[in-house]
Amino acid sequence: MKYAIITGISRGLGESIAKYLLESGIHVIGISRTGSTTLNDHAESNNVTFTHFSCDLSNVAEIESKVNQIKNEVFTDKTTTIYLVNNAAVLDPIDPSMNIKSNDLAYHMQVNTIAPMVLTNLFLKEATEKEVSMVGVTITSGAAERPIYGWSAYCSSKASMNRFTETVALEQAELKTGHKVIAFSPGIMDTGMQEKIRATSQHSFMDVETFKGYKRNNDLKDTDIVGGILVDILTDEGSIENGKIYNVKDYF
Repeated sequence: MKYAIITGISRGLGESIAKYLLESGIHVIGISRTGSTTLNDHAESNNVTFTHFSCDLSNVAEIESKVNQIKNEVFTDKTTTIYLVNNAAVLDPIDPSMNIKSNDLAYHMQVNTIAPMVLTNLFLKEATEKEVSMVGVTITSGAAERPIYGWSAYCSSKASMNRFTETVALEQAELKTGHKVIAFSPGIMDTGMQEKIRATSQHSFMDVETFKGYKRNNDLKDTDIVGGILVDILTDEGSIENGKIYNVKDYF
């Protein structure tokens, strides 16, 4: 029996990933503020389960509490593999760094960096103790690899997750646990995040017209296509390269 724990499943890429994992016969646990009726129906039609846990990813104590509840559900005598997909992230604050409020910066780093690190750490520990195979993936971004005006928080949080992925993968290899940890860069997709980007003022985000052009020119990828690629990577466990930062552009 296999389980997948996915953050940010209510829409966009997270929902697409969950849908394809359910179709693959994998039980899905969703962590987000709101649930998904679509995924409930999808699970039923594929004879698997979808369970939603509401959680504020900016609150470490709440994350730990939810993980304790989830562990009781996914780590059973019949469980062979768990997948952890750290998908949830925020883009704000978008502004030159000197204008960013400290509380907004702290919230951003908590959701984009601390939360996926905490989730990865807790599930790796439990999977090791219960001798269950684990594959962890964090959704990263091309912003992790270059500076973008107005995106100091986002570029930094995603870059930190790339290095975290590489470091944890190194540790797991040295410890010979068999667990694999990767990151996945999905490129530009037609999501709510892109809508937020296009609504940003040029004063805050110098490249806003470029992103408006992506929409006009139909350059935004469908989340179902991108989600399908990631699920193909995850479910071909023997071919996963531990510590690799995968990029969707290599699959088109």
